[in-house]
Amino acid sequence: MAQIKRYNPAWGSHMPVLVKIMEISSGPVLELGMGAFSTPLLHMLCFNKGRKLHSYEGDQRYFDMHGNFRSDFHQIDFAEDWDKINIEDTQWGVAFVDHEANRRSPEVKRLVSNAKYVIIHDSDPDCDKYYNFSSIYPLFQYRFDYTKAKPHTTVLSNFIDVSQLEI
Repeated sequence: MAQIKRYNPAWGSHMPVLVKIMEISSGPVLELGMGAFSTPLLHMLCFNKGRKLHSYEGDQRYFDMHGNFRSDFHQIDFAEDWDKINIEDTQWGVAFVDHEANRRSPEVKRLVSNAKYVIIHDSDPDCDKYYNFSSIYPLFQYRFDYTKAKPHTTVLSNFIDVSQLEI
């Protein structure tokens, strides 16, 4: 099995946003794409507040790396086919989207009406060629861009005005 390369602090640039949104939100949490920063952080924040967390991963290496996080409150599933995972039947308090580049916008479209907060990582304008986030921004009434750290992180919502968040 191929080794995961050394991880980079920039991979955690979404952490301040995740912490803030988890503090002001309630309800179940969805993680699309597990990572060395997001999975342990979301796991502990959900544990602390008694929230359900459902993580999906399509890369076997990352899936295997995070197997020990399974618990009564944290469900982990392998996404063999992203189109077949059921994310539409739950009203998510928070959905964090940080999985395969070509799948991020399609999954965000599936969350437009059933996630109070949608957090997307790697939302720098120059990354749009990889993630096509410009196609999903018009689907949301409210938007906040966290640009203090690169790559940027964006919060989207059709339920709560996030435009004036302070992070």
